[in-house]
Amino acid sequence: MIEISVNNIAKSFEVGAEVLSGLSFLLHTGEHVGILGANGSGKTTLFRILTGEITADSGEYHIAEGRRLGLVSQLPVFDDDLSTEDVLKEAQRSITDTAAELAALEKTMATDFSRQVREKYDRLSENFRLRGGYNLDFERNRIANGLDITAEMREAKFSLLSGGERTRVNLARLFLEDADILLLDEPTNHLDLKATQWLSEYLAGYKGSVLLISHDRYFLDTAVHRCIEIEDGKAELYSGNYSFYLEERRRRCEEKLLKYEKDSEKLEQLTQAAERMHLWANMGGTRKMHSRAASIDKRIERLGTPVKPKTARQLKVSFKEREFSGDEVLFIEDLEKGYGGKKLFKIPQALVRGGERIAIIGANGSGKTSLIKILMGEEKQDNGHFKFGNQIKPAYLPQIIKFTDENRTATETLIYDSRASYQEARDSLAAFGFAGEDAEKCVSDLSGGEQSRLRLCMLMRSDINLLILDEPTNHLDLASREWIEDCLENYGETLIFVSHDRYFIEKFASRIWSIEDGEFTDYIGTYAEYLAYKKQLEYVEKAKKAKNTEKTGKNRRDKNEKPGKKKSPNIKKQKEKTEEQIKSIEEQIELLCEKAVTYGSDYIKLMEIEEEKDVLENKLINLYEQWEELYEALQGS
Repeated sequence: MIEISVNNIAKSFEVGAEVLSGLSFLLHTGEHVGILGANGSGKTTLFRILTGEITADSGEYHIAEGRRLGLVSQLPVFDDDLSTEDVLKEAQRSITDTAAELAALEKTMATDFSRQVREKYDRLSENFRLRGGYNLDFERNRIANGLDITAEMREAKFSLLSGGERTRVNLARLFLEDADILLLDEPTNHLDLKATQWLSEYLAGYKGSVLLISHDRYFLDTAVHRCIEIEDGKAELYSGNYSFYLEERRRRCEEKLLKYEKDSEKLEQLTQAAERMHLWANMGGTRKMHSRAASIDKRIERLGTPVKPKTARQLKVSFKEREFSGDEVLFIEDLEKGYGGKKLFKIPQALVRGGERIAIIGANGSGKTSLIKILMGEEKQDNGHFKFGNQIKPAYLPQIIKFTDENRTATETLIYDSRASYQEARDSLAAFGFAGEDAEKCVSDLSGGEQSRLRLCMLMRSDINLLILDEPTNHLDLASREWIEDCLENYGETLIFVSHDRYFIEKFASRIWSIEDGEFTDYIGTYAEYLAYKKQLEYVEKAKKAKNTEKTGKNRRDKNEKPGKKKSPNIKKQKEKTEEQIKSIEEQIELLCEKAVTYGSDYIKLMEIEEEKDVLENKLINLYEQWEELYEALQGS
């Protein structure tokens, strides 16, 4: 069943600047669809049209009869004295009204047990059950807890909540209202990572239809079944989640670019051929040559001017205006560092997302540790800026680990530096391998590996979601390395680390930041994939050099050849045969075009014949060029 039908919608807010221009798509029952597009592309405008907040300039949309829309940004006006709990209960009003009606019917049935009353009661009772009427309190608590709406917030007046808190409450209201179609505009804004994960799981099990706007890649991956990208006011459809969209969009861009390059090359070739044909025809050529020149002119006209496709979308916004949402952990732009007039690195732009594991690699002295220290505020960058996401809590494990007082025991260190109780300290230390007497060792007596473990224990006690490590396996024995690796395997948040340990990098990295001779490379993939990528670049470079060498050698050979020494094949017969083949193909195309108008068929066959014609016309052009070369050679002999 079609829930929403959007047909050729257009909308502009300024004359000559359309936001939407012919947007069309369908939303079927139970589909979860991500609405993608650059800022200002019209995503929110679409939502405002669908909810009736604004009207489209042209086009139309239809929402299936009886279907209820729910939009997060549509906040009803509530009485100032209402608590948050009252607002949540208000969302369940239609179900509680049904409960009240059932109670009234029960009283009626005490005196009137007619069939009509009983049937009405049975109908309402089944509706009440299906809509979760017997679990209202449980569902309200489940959704409130999932969205981190605390008991204190629920008791407080709704009017006194912050903007972010109100957004979370309104999102909960939306789910409690049990709307048929959800319109979610950046629902992960003002949610921490835990609440975002809960929302992702909630939507994964949600049976209704969803239109979702979000910049959170991982959220989109789990929450949507397909994607619609709004570009130039129109809809581009993708039949998969965000990861599928990225790969498919890249493939389509490559295809469009390939077609553009092919059409541009063909246009240039045809233009040159037409010019030569006209020249030869004017110099006393045959009627056929005039006809062929006119045919090429028509083909040029049909081809038109190729339009270069847009490259993949890139993040280009003012840093001061940037709002972090969802899984955005760290944003870097034009970050630059150097020493003594030597540039260590410059990072034009990088965006770190939740759950990524980034290995910073490079030779000694390349600037890896400097980059880490800049991020942790221990050094100052020369230019550029960076910013952590709003909900991000970073923790840092440096190469050289220091403690406030190394004469304290491991237990005392946690009690004083991490504000833990004695039992909490012992429990945490036991989890990190400090059992029994080991927990009472002085910090100064611990090995390098043990000190790293103690520091990690302190870091893990805090509620962190970004861990930054600088050479975590340096100077550690195999057992200590394995312990740290086991520890990190259980850490599910974002990880950025500097390392020369290939095994460690291959085990944990899902993205590589390489600093080499002052150049920064950002590669999304494992270390093995990065090495393969580097090798591929080397092969490409070698192939280019070999091709240039071969081309230079060919040019030398061509210069040494004399025009009159070339073999003279019967070009005239080949040319006439090719012309006949082209004429036959043009007749086939004309016939197929007539069929296509009548039946709308044979499109694929038509494309195949067009391709065959292209090959023959290119062959004919080459034959004319050879004919011209032979003519010039004969004239000069």
